[in-house]
Amino acid sequence: MLRLMVADLFQRSASLREMRALLALALPMMVAQIAQVATGFVDTVMAGRVGTADLAAVSLGSSILITVTITFAGLLMALNPIIAHHFGAQEHQRIGSSFRQGLWMGLALGMIGLLLTLGLAYTVPDMLGVESQVAEQTKIYLIGAALGVPGFLLFRVFHATSSSLNHTKPIMVVSVLALILNVPLNYFFIHGWFGLPALGGAGCGWATGLVFWFSALVLGGYVAWAAPYRGFKLFQHIEWPDLAQQRNIVHLGAPIALSFFLEVSAFSFVALFVAQLGTVVVASHQVVINVSSLLYMIPQSLGTALSVRVGQAIGAGDYQAARFKSRVGVLAGLLLALFTALLILLGREGIARGYSPDPQVIKLASALLLFAALFQIVDATQTIASGALRGYKITTIPMVIHAVSFWGVGLGMGVWFGLYLPPMASLGLDGPLGAHGFWLALTISLTLAAILLVSYLNHISRQRLHRQRSTTAHQ
Repeated sequence: MLRLMVADLFQRSASLREMRALLALALPMMVAQIAQVATGFVDTVMAGRVGTADLAAVSLGSSILITVTITFAGLLMALNPIIAHHFGAQEHQRIGSSFRQGLWMGLALGMIGLLLTLGLAYTVPDMLGVESQVAEQTKIYLIGAALGVPGFLLFRVFHATSSSLNHTKPIMVVSVLALILNVPLNYFFIHGWFGLPALGGAGCGWATGLVFWFSALVLGGYVAWAAPYRGFKLFQHIEWPDLAQQRNIVHLGAPIALSFFLEVSAFSFVALFVAQLGTVVVASHQVVINVSSLLYMIPQSLGTALSVRVGQAIGAGDYQAARFKSRVGVLAGLLLALFTALLILLGREGIARGYSPDPQVIKLASALLLFAALFQIVDATQTIASGALRGYKITTIPMVIHAVSFWGVGLGMGVWFGLYLPPMASLGLDGPLGAHGFWLALTISLTLAAILLVSYLNHISRQRLHRQRSTTAHQ
């Protein structure tokens, strides 16, 4: 009995140490992510002060830009487990090579993203049939932002490298500086100071483009010159693209990119379907989306940090530690999600009032925030489990799970619940559930994703550990 108590105490102590190590790695990235979200908030506020058309243009333009940048950034997230594995195995020379190959991939994706964003700038606003003033402002916004897309994706290469080497504070500092810089740049481009043309709200796109390059150059300069990175000889020499390494990045990163696209696009389509339900519903839905997006930064940062922790353990050949870190990471995310869910439950009416004084919006948003509370728990669980699986360099099965969950269940069931559900007198339902139906379906879809991903993570971690033990026993 005493032995069991000592073992249990040791396990708890080890769990707390691992949880502290995970949070120490994740917290700076969390601040960085919040700073990036705050940049979008600043753009919205500053454009809204100019006029309604300016605000609409920034809203439409940023939605298009985010879809492109997040999808391509997902592909570059393959660098996290790749470099983390090298770091765990103490293969420092391979870290430098993978980093340089990542730069080539980031540059190539940046040019593709630039051209794609420009193409969307000249097609999407007209296809949607928005007012001519909004369409023109959106084009100007996206042209300026497009020029910064290569900078953003190069920044993501430096981000992945620095975080995989356990240095996340520089990412936080650069992101906060970028947020601060965004405010005067917005003002200069919106109002045309220092000889610049007054672009109105569309000027936020040009400010965003410059901020992207600022982030890339400052973080890149720090990685190039700071002492903690010198031993890895990241910039030792020019290395031309290596086809095998580039294929490895694409093989690992493409499913991540598609998973991100599926999630972002599913929520975008829900917003389009909700738009036909009236202004109050749209406003209430936007409140919940905004709150959920901000809180999502917590599990997203934990997931990225966990992919690094797990990847380093696997690189060191320690599958017992990898399984342990995965379980602690999921538990840490669940505890934080329970805390944020409780905050939403207790403060949902106050949150809604903070967004709108309209009593109808407050009432509906408060009701929808009940779904958001449960949403936080399952979304955090599936996001962090995905991060752990990336640490194992497993991305294809999570992509399939996300496709089935987000599009098959979340979007398909949401349309049926929200718009086409027939009356069911036995259940007290007199027809479609509107916005409640969409949020119910999203919650169900994320619950399904969480169950499947955690189960798969448990299976993979146990399988890899068993395989390692079998190999060791036969040696």
